[in-house]
Amino acid sequence: MFVYGFAFSEFDSALVAWNHGDQKLQKPGRALRFGLRFGTILGRMDKKNEAVKKFYVTTAIDYVNGQPHLGHAYEKVITDVIARAHRSLGEPCFFLTGLDEHGQKVQQAATAEGKSPQAYCDELAESWIALTKTLQLTNDDFVRTSEPRHKKVVQATLSKLHEQGHFYKAEYRGFYSTRQETFLTEKDRLPDGTFDAIYGEVTELVEQNYYFKLKDHQQWLIDYIQAHPDFIAPDYRRNEVLGFLKNNTLEDLCITRPAARLSWGIPLPFDSDYVTYVWFDALVNYITIPAAHGDPLLAESLPTLGGQPEQVSLWPAAIHVIGKDILKFHAVYWPIMLKAIGLPLPHQILAHGFWQKEGQKISKTTGNIIDPVAIINEWGIDAFRFYVTRELAIGPDGNWTDAGFQGRYQAELANGLGNLVNRSLSMLKRYRAGQVPAPHSELAGDAATAVTQVERQLRAHELQAALLTIWGLITRANQYVDQTAPFKLAKDPSQAHRLDEVLYNLAETCRIIAILVNPFLPTTAAKIYTQLGLSSEPNTFADARWGILTHGHQIGEPSALFPRRDQPKTNS
Repeated sequence: MFVYGFAFSEFDSALVAWNHGDQKLQKPGRALRFGLRFGTILGRMDKKNEAVKKFYVTTAIDYVNGQPHLGHAYEKVITDVIARAHRSLGEPCFFLTGLDEHGQKVQQAATAEGKSPQAYCDELAESWIALTKTLQLTNDDFVRTSEPRHKKVVQATLSKLHEQGHFYKAEYRGFYSTRQETFLTEKDRLPDGTFDAIYGEVTELVEQNYYFKLKDHQQWLIDYIQAHPDFIAPDYRRNEVLGFLKNNTLEDLCITRPAARLSWGIPLPFDSDYVTYVWFDALVNYITIPAAHGDPLLAESLPTLGGQPEQVSLWPAAIHVIGKDILKFHAVYWPIMLKAIGLPLPHQILAHGFWQKEGQKISKTTGNIIDPVAIINEWGIDAFRFYVTRELAIGPDGNWTDAGFQGRYQAELANGLGNLVNRSLSMLKRYRAGQVPAPHSELAGDAATAVTQVERQLRAHELQAALLTIWGLITRANQYVDQTAPFKLAKDPSQAHRLDEVLYNLAETCRIIAILVNPFLPTTAAKIYTQLGLSSEPNTFADARWGILTHGHQIGEPSALFPRRDQPKTNS
């Protein structure tokens, strides 16, 4: 209504002026511009029902069976960097993270603590929501699968698939792993007849359940993945999924658990004796939030949800960022579910690797753990965000070492970025009373090359590569200080003009670096802008062009961005 109201009021005012002989409007040029403007207004009115498509990026939702660890924090940070980067590049973005709260493990853990499952989840959720603040995530929503809005979408999805004949009921005879919330077959046995320790206690079951027809879509999925080479990344994960699909016959997916055995779940809308299998429940979260925000595509696909679509379009997702261990669920089950629902597939499933600590598996049992919150409290959020994105590209496994963390902090943050900004602005303050000299472009080419390369790398989600490019510019600027020796130029009055040139190049390079590092180190980027005396935010990539600092601009007070630590502490 606002769009219509605005358009008509704007048109009426202009039309009244025309009818009353407004001489300005009746001049030929004015008349042409009026006609063009009226056409624009009508165009806006025609598009009033078109939703604005946003770059929709998600993390996996975390299972509430404990406190957050390094792997959880890493996944959230890289997704946040991707979201911030796209916003900086001028693309509207929506970032989702959240919690997976249903399932037998949660029910058993809650019972063991004498709590209801909901109370147990509510208590743990506080820690996970607090983590989003600690990590400085810019998520636009936080989904919990115990929320009514999620239950509504899951049940609407189940009803539609049931009505269209995608489910059938059959007896299950086999083995069940409570730890992994999954059914096992004879194929899963080890040569000695036992099951891998990752499955924990395995019990034999005989029970009736509902099944989703997966195998009917197997060839379609193979064809789809082959026709869309970017659908699964990195490429070796794509090859892994294709190998699985080509060498195995998909078994239909059991999508229920009897309510008599598991009550903590979303009831089937067509059979109250069953609750939904935790993975079928969890994957739907990715469309729950678009539906909750009135996405027109979801409103059309699941009309039983009711309500009016808003002017926000999220689906299909641009990227699902996940761990490699849940690739099958996202690259096999989820695409087939979406096809059955009648929705397009996400553009990409981006699978990251795992972290080790000091070359050993991270494990609460052995005590070989990393507490991200403790590290952040000791070293600062940007030091943590830098290390996990700089140390590990998205895809392979990584190895956290305390020495490596401390080394990167000292060499790249303190001696690299911190030293460049501090000495550049301190010299500008000392030699020119903090006033920016006339523009000069000696480092403009280096900056432009870095900006172009970083933009390409951010769009390709090559985060580690982008940091390497940025630090290449930082190194170049530090070398420039050593080569030009402004502290020597300052002693020679005849070199005043040359000193001005050097100081401008350094200050402007620091400004551009702030914009480039902002998706990774938002606190540091803001501090650089403050020290430069800039009231705007370093969150617009288009501003990373040379020459925006003006002659006579007064900078703020320089201060250390990353205080050096001569005797760093151990953080595990």
